[in-house]
Amino acid sequence: MKEVGVDIADAKPKILTTEAVQASDYVITMGCGDACPIFPGRKYLDWALEDPAGKGVESVRPIRDEIKTRIEALIAEIDAKQEA
Repeated sequence: MKEVGVDIADAKPKILTTEAVQASDYVITMGCGDACPIFPGRKYLDWALEDPAGKGVESVRPIRDEIKTRIEALIAEIDAKQEA
């Protein structure tokens, strides 16, 4: 991530809490399935992505790039809905 200008050196994975879901319009999970809290009125997206844990940088880059592509598409979708 640092090679694309994002420093996550001090970042740690966070548990998806009920409070976080309640405060969100969109909930994006990666393999969470039925274990994640579900509330009406939220848009849920479960992105099937390869787990980067323990992989070298060459294997992680395509995963990182896929996440970026999906986020950019989601932002464009949200913007288009707001403009309509």
